[in-house]
Amino acid sequence: MLGKVHENVRELRFELSLADGEMAIINYRVDGAGRLVLLHTQVPSEFSGRGVGSHLAQGTFEIVEETCRQVVLRCPFLQMFFRHHPEYAGIVVG
Repeated sequence: MLGKVHENVRELRFELSLADGEMAIINYRVDGAGRLVLLHTQVPSEFSGRGVGSHLAQGTFEIVEETCRQVVLRCPFLQMFFRHHPEYAGIVVG
């Protein structure tokens, strides 16, 4: 069972702790309009194909939605995730 996604504001990333101290992350920057520009999703190779990236993406989008922010998707994985999850259309811009 995968854990909860957390935002690490200091490191400008969303994090998901995995087994053996590993971590999956989504890096971001904040643009001039205050939107989060989601740049890159990184999942350790040993966790590839297990739904970790999708869990991380969903948790990230939920945090953004709960905190009334918006995102710009620059990460190809997150663009693909969004195509399959249009329910997040209210937070995705650009």
